[in-house]
Amino acid sequence: MKISSNIVVILVFLISYGVKAQESSDKKQLLSDTISQNQPKLIIGVQKKLEIDSIKGNTFKPDPMKVVWMAAIIPGYGQILNRKYWKLPLVYGGFLGCVYAISWNTGKYQSYKTAYRDIIDSDPTTNTFLEIIPKGYTINSPGIGGIGTYTTTLKTKQDFYRRYRDLSIIATIGYYAITMVDAYVDAQLYDFDISPDLTMHLQPTLIENRMGFPNTLALQCSFNLK
Repeated sequence: MKISSNIVVILVFLISYGVKAQESSDKKQLLSDTISQNQPKLIIGVQKKLEIDSIKGNTFKPDPMKVVWMAAIIPGYGQILNRKYWKLPLVYGGFLGCVYAISWNTGKYQSYKTAYRDIIDSDPTTNTFLEIIPKGYTINSPGIGGIGTYTTTLKTKQDFYRRYRDLSIIATIGYYAITMVDAYVDAQLYDFDISPDLTMHLQPTLIENRMGFPNTLALQCSFNLK
C-alpha cells in the first residue's frame, strides 16, 4: 500500500513538472513569435525614421527674396546665404578692382583739373601745372610745346580721366548688380537637378517617302537630357 502511494506521488510530481515545463516552453515560444512578428515592423520604423532624418538634413533651400535683399545691403552676403563660399574671392576681388579704378582715375582727374585751372587763371602763385611736367622738361621744351599746347594737353587729360572715372563708377554699379543677380539665380536654382548624363545615340533609320520615290536610309541622332 505504501509503495502504491509513493508511486502515485511520483506520478503526480512528474505530471506537474511536465505541465510547468510545457507552460514555460509555450511562453518562450510565444515571446519568440511576438518578437519575430514585430521585428520587421521595428526595422521598417527605424528605416523610415532614418529616411525622414536624412530628408530633413537635406532640405536646405535659400529664400531668393531674402538673398537678393541681403546681397543689396552687404556685397557678397547673398553668396554666403547660398553657401557658395568659393565665390566670395571673386566678388570681393572684383569690388577691389573697381574701387582701385575709381580711386586712380579720380586722383588723376583732380590733378589735371587743378593744373588746368591754375594755368588759365591770372594768379602767378598758383602753379601746380609745373608739378606735372616730367623732370628735366619745361613748358617751352620740344616735348611740351609751349604754354598754349600745354594748356590744351591739360584740358584733354582732365576730360580723359573724368570720363574714365565715370566709367569706373558705372562699372562698379554694374558689377554690384551682377553679384545680386548671381545670388538670386543661385537661390532659385539651388535644388535644380543638373545631371551629368548627356548622351548621344546614333542609329540607322528609314525615312518614308510618300511622293512615289523609294525610301531613304539615313542616320538618326538623339540626345538624352535628364
